[in-house]
Amino acid sequence: MNPEKDFAPLTPNIVRALNDKLYEKRKVAALEIEKLVREFVAQNNTVQIKHVIQTLSQEFALSQPPHSRKGGLIGLAACSIALGKDSGLYLKELIEPVLTCFNDADSRLRYYACEALYNIVKVARGAVLPHFNVLFDGLSKLAADPDPNVKSGSELLDRLLKDIVTESNKFDLVSFIPLLRERIYSNNQYARQFIISWILVLESVPDINLLDYLPEILDGLFQILGDNGKEIRKMCEVVLGEFLKEIKKNPSSVKFAEMANILVIHCQTTDDLIQLTAMCWMREFIQLAGRVMLPYSSGILTAVLPCLAYDDRKKSIKEVANVCNQSLMKLVTPEDDEPDELRPGQRQAEPAPDDALPKQEGTASGGPDGSCDSSFSSSISVFTAASTERAPVTLHLDGIVQVLNCHLSDTAIGMMTRIAVLKWLYHLYIKTPRKMFRHTDSLFPILLQTLSDESDEVILKDLEVLAEIASSPAGQTDDPGPLDGPDLRASHSELQVPTPGRAGLLNTSGTKGLECSPSTPTMNSYFYKFMINLLKRFSSERKLLEVRGPFIIRQLCLLLNAENIFHSMADILLREEDLKFASTMVHALNTILLTSTELFQLRNQLKDLKTLESQNLFCCLYRSWCHNPVTTVSLCFLTQNYRHAYDLIQKFGDLEVTVDFLAEVDKLVQLIECPIFTYLRLQLLDVKNNPYLIKALYGLLMLLPQSSAFQLLSHRLQCVPNPELLQTEDSLKAAPKSQKADSPSIDYAELLQHFEKVQNKHLEVRHQRSGRGDHLDRRVVL
Repeated sequence: MNPEKDFAPLTPNIVRALNDKLYEKRKVAALEIEKLVREFVAQNNTVQIKHVIQTLSQEFALSQPPHSRKGGLIGLAACSIALGKDSGLYLKELIEPVLTCFNDADSRLRYYACEALYNIVKVARGAVLPHFNVLFDGLSKLAADPDPNVKSGSELLDRLLKDIVTESNKFDLVSFIPLLRERIYSNNQYARQFIISWILVLESVPDINLLDYLPEILDGLFQILGDNGKEIRKMCEVVLGEFLKEIKKNPSSVKFAEMANILVIHCQTTDDLIQLTAMCWMREFIQLAGRVMLPYSSGILTAVLPCLAYDDRKKSIKEVANVCNQSLMKLVTPEDDEPDELRPGQRQAEPAPDDALPKQEGTASGGPDGSCDSSFSSSISVFTAASTERAPVTLHLDGIVQVLNCHLSDTAIGMMTRIAVLKWLYHLYIKTPRKMFRHTDSLFPILLQTLSDESDEVILKDLEVLAEIASSPAGQTDDPGPLDGPDLRASHSELQVPTPGRAGLLNTSGTKGLECSPSTPTMNSYFYKFMINLLKRFSSERKLLEVRGPFIIRQLCLLLNAENIFHSMADILLREEDLKFASTMVHALNTILLTSTELFQLRNQLKDLKTLESQNLFCCLYRSWCHNPVTTVSLCFLTQNYRHAYDLIQKFGDLEVTVDFLAEVDKLVQLIECPIFTYLRLQLLDVKNNPYLIKALYGLLMLLPQSSAFQLLSHRLQCVPNPELLQTEDSLKAAPKSQKADSPSIDYAELLQHFEKVQNKHLEVRHQRSGRGDHLDRRVVL
């Protein structure tokens, strides 16, 4: 510093003392400056006051020599003390050079800068609030200072500034929020602690409504919640807890829509505390905001569904996620199936021309059209309050179905998640069937594939969805409802119902789909498509048929109409080119028909064949059952067509008797001993009126080798009484009652010819496979 330079009105002694390396001498100089400035204040000499401040700033505080900078800082503080209440007029000139020293490499200088600013702020009090942002910016940097003395000094200044803000009603929150939003993303733990402490203070001030600006800082708060420091995490938990309490008290003033995507992002984090906290917030948002959250359903489901499969290690998160899922599902109502332009609530909505939602909303992962992609953009879309309130609430099925389809297709997804997805699909088909049928063709393949799931509960839920698709009235028309996005119209060219057979077994009526008989409910076109694809899946995946087939068909008989299912499957199998599969499938269906409690009513319907519908059903089943000779006989036993059963068994002599054939006869003998055929065994008492029943059973006996089944049937037939011993005077006069007359509407001769035709096809196929041509070898394969 040039000693000859004129620093007036500062005397040479003051200048010399300000440059001294000893603190005490600089302090003496500061007292002299204070005295000098007081005189100028008394004289109202603003020009000299500004000159003193400028000199201390430019020539000392911002100079190169460290001791000069220290002298300048203490001199500026002395000026502020001397100015008193008038210091507010010169705050910009007083504060700026001090804040510059906050970045100095010398820790002692940074400490003196803290001390100087403390004195300036202490004198000015509320007058410093217009300069709050620059003060906050400087303090946020000092909060992370490595020097403990500097950090201690900054904490004193920080407490003073908080006191001033708390007692003032002139704090400019609007201009402060951008700075807070920027600083909240700091990774330094001390800076984070500083930010959290300020948010707590601002939240506690009654005149400051920080809740209005929560969308601006919520993402940063969740970032801080993942800090490694336990104390910081605890502080952040307290802040978020206070905000959530405020939200519950004043839900009408909360901008739920603007924070929905933020919660979606943090609900998918790997940090348990962040995920649990975000999920709790999501739960409260759904319950408080209600249908306002519907446009964000796809993102919410992306975050919530995987959590449902968590084990006990994350039990808390799983429980909260389950509540979120259930609450969100309840928000979907039948009114969401109406065309958007017809909704009463939306007719009243009149958004302002400039209040449309930003385009980013539609493409954000958690937004209305979001997909199941879990990688979200780091930038969060923020919407204006006006647009949120005025925009109509719409359920975006495109995004929801995409998320559900994605999760159901993922084989790594847990069982509970898959069940939740299927519950959602079922719920949507119940509440919004017209719109959901636009997505049925995209969902149908994965729903069929899910039938191979390892869990019975998953399969059961899957069948409920498929049954609803197959029976919903919305699927009976060519136009299921309004489009909810791209045209996903079902291609009905694949759903053509076969031409009715000779016996009038299947009927079609316009767009009503498949109609099995006048006595049963009408199914839509997807019912027949479902039956076709189910049989195709059984054909390509034989293990599925063996392990799950009976369970699937029995459950379908409970969910839909058993007669429709058997009628349609029989008709499809009649056209099956894979004869071996047709035989296997017929055997499986026959076993289900004879043994399942779910089919009790259908068995009773077939037992008497009193109505035209039951006769029609019998003819339809019979033609397909012909793929398997033994099952055809069992069907005749069930329907009490004993004469025809006897005629069929007579034809067995022309068939190729194999080990599999004999095994099926063995199973039939076992079935005859079951409760299902109790009425048949009782009819053996009436020998005179049931001769063909006894002949048929003897025919089966003659087919069997000397085996346990042979012994079982032989013992049963030995119990048949002598008809002469059972005759009484009344029985001689009575007309025959037990022998059921053949129904005149059933052409049994034609059925027998059909049986022979089908068996000849099977025989030809077997010989072609074995390379024996048309040579008929009737040897038993042992």
